[in-house]
This record gives sequence, C-alpha cells and structure tokens, in this order.
Amino acid sequence: MPHDRPVLGILLMLGFCILAPLGDALAKLLGPLVPLGQLLLARFALQAAMLIPIIRATGRTWRFGRRVLGLTVLRTVLHILGIGAMFTALRYLPLADAVAIAFVMPFLMLLLGYYVLGEEVGLRRLAACAVGFAGTLMVIQPSFAEVGWPATLPLGVAVVFSLFMLVTRRIAKETDPIALQAVSGVIATLMLVPVLLLGQAFDFAPLALKLPTVTEALLVAAIGVIGTLAHLLMTWSLRYAPSATLAPMQYLEIPVATLIGWIVFRDLPDGLAALGICVTIGAGLYVVMRERALARSAGVPDAVHITGAPDEPAQRQGPG
Repeated sequence: MPHDRPVLGILLMLGFCILAPLGDALAKLLGPLVPLGQLLLARFALQAAMLIPIIRATGRTWRFGRRVLGLTVLRTVLHILGIGAMFTALRYLPLADAVAIAFVMPFLMLLLGYYVLGEEVGLRRLAACAVGFAGTLMVIQPSFAEVGWPATLPLGVAVVFSLFMLVTRRIAKETDPIALQAVSGVIATLMLVPVLLLGQAFDFAPLALKLPTVTEALLVAAIGVIGTLAHLLMTWSLRYAPSATLAPMQYLEIPVATLIGWIVFRDLPDGLAALGICVTIGAGLYVVMRERALARSAGVPDAVHITGAPDEPAQRQGPG
C-alpha cells in the first residue's frame, strides 16, 4: 500500500494486544460482583455511545441495506454470545488459560474457509490445525480436572467468534468498520434491555439488575471503553500495515494475559498448560506464515488473509 507506515501499525496492534487481555482481567474481577447481563449491557451501550459521535464527526454513513442489516443483527447476536461466554469462563479459569484456549479460533476459521467457503487448504495447514487443537486440549485438561465443564467455555467462544468472523467477511466490503461497530452497539443495547428486564422479573441471577458501587461502576465503564478502544486500535493498525505483518503479533496477547494474570490474580499456567500454550502459539504462527508465503507466491496482496475478514486479521475476541 502506498501509505504504509508499518512501525505505527505495529504499535497500534501492540496497544490492542495489551488492552484486550486488560479488559479480560477487569471482567474476571467483576464476574463475581456484577451480574453478567449488566456487564454485557454496559459493554455494548458504551460502544455505541463512543462511536456514534465519531460517525457524526467524520460524516460516515451507517444506513445499511436489508441484507447487510440482517447479517449485522446475526453478527451482533454472535458477538453478545461470544463475549458472554468469555465473561463466564473468566469466572472459573486463569486468565492466560482462557485466552490461550480461545486462540483456537484461527484454526476454526481455516476449516470454515475450507468447508463453508470452498477455499483451498493444503495438507500442511490442516496438520498445523491438528497440532493447534492438540495444544488447546493440553491447556484445557488441567482446568477441566479442576473446574469441570466451564473449562470448555473458551472453545465455545472460539466457535461463536469463528461464525462471527464468517458473517463479518460477508459484509466487510459493504460496510465501514466503525459504522458497523456503532450499529452493532445500538442493536445489542436494544436487545439486552428487554432481556435484563425479563431476567429481573423472573429473578434470574445472571440477568438481574443490581446497583453497583462507585468502584464497580467505574470498572464496568472501563470494560466498555477498553473493549471499544481495543477494537479501534486493531482496525486503525490495518490502515498502516498489512494483516500479514500484524497477524503474528496477535499471539502477544497470550504472554500479556499471563503477565496480567500473575500480577492481578497470582495465576500462572501449570506445566502441561504452559506446554499447550507454546504448542498452540507455534501452530498458529506456522499457519500465519504459511498463508503469507502462499499469498506472496500467488501475487495476492498481504491485506487479504484466509483466516480473517478482508479488512481485519482473525483475532481472539474477548471483551474487546
């Protein structure tokens, strides 16, 4: 691209890799204190509140056709489910484990590209997927032995966000990323308000309404701000550097999550989980590098990436 500024793009992606696990850590802190529904409502309402002024100030359009709007509603439902599952998983799992397990998503995207979109996937990349899944199982096993089924929730997060990215790929060329996120925030808020009112009426604890303390309210607001800002940093990073340059950096989320988990919660992965994290990172980086090599040999621009939407690389999305 003529206006590439790779150093700036890398710094912006680094900011994303720091903010995303920081948002996860806040969600883990608040999980036992604030009902899940309130966390989700705050997350998406703040997203809309932050992005709508940007749309107005920059003159972006957020009027979508019927097809795109329908897919945006589906995308928003998947986003709510994915973040809800991640918030729930973080109540039970160490931060680094939950993040590492969710990083099975690029492998799922590769397989969805093959089976759903008919994209060509070679034997070596399929083998890397198998190795990546094996690494993920190594991370799950100690947590599953300790907490049971909640250890599999990050796998659900990966599945949901793989579908989320698949839908995003269908509409990415027809929408502005900031407008898409703003519309999603509005739709999610409109969906969640009646759900929370029903939860309160039926006394369903995860969807109950609770008056937070000042500290809790500030931390809840921080989750919304950090999640929205993290996504913007990731989107802006792609304006200055191709996804093939930035995609390997996303695996920095795992060591950052490990560091934050140790500082805040004194959690560290055990030996088997640590080995599994290394295996998952290695397999993921192999897939990224293999895609990059194939794209170059085929003369495809670096910004087109099989494991992500045309305008963004596949990323592990938690509260971000």
